[in-house]
Amino acid sequence: MKKILKPTLLAILMTLTVASTSYAASETPRKAENIEVLSEGEVKQMISRLEEIKTMDVSSMSRSEKRHLKHEVKAINHKLQTQSGGAYVSVGALIIIVLLLIILL
Repeated sequence: MKKILKPTLLAILMTLTVASTSYAASETPRKAENIEVLSEGEVKQMISRLEEIKTMDVSSMSRSEKRHLKHEVKAINHKLQTQSGGAYVSVGALIIIVLLLIILL
């Protein structure tokens, strides 16, 4: 039984590994986004527009106007987030880094 189990598990593992690496190689890499640099005045203007939208009474607006405001808010937030830049670390990566530091030190 052991003589059959080990080669079978090895064959299954190799099949899964080959399939996942060939799938990863076939994907096209993402193109770098064009990030425009905003001036301080433009950022303040966008933030004031967001505050203005928050204070609006949306109950009297039509459905299309609400949808337009929603898209405008999303676009402004996206521009402001890309402006901030920075490096982000996922929780899983952070846990691995902490474990490696504990093991090595």
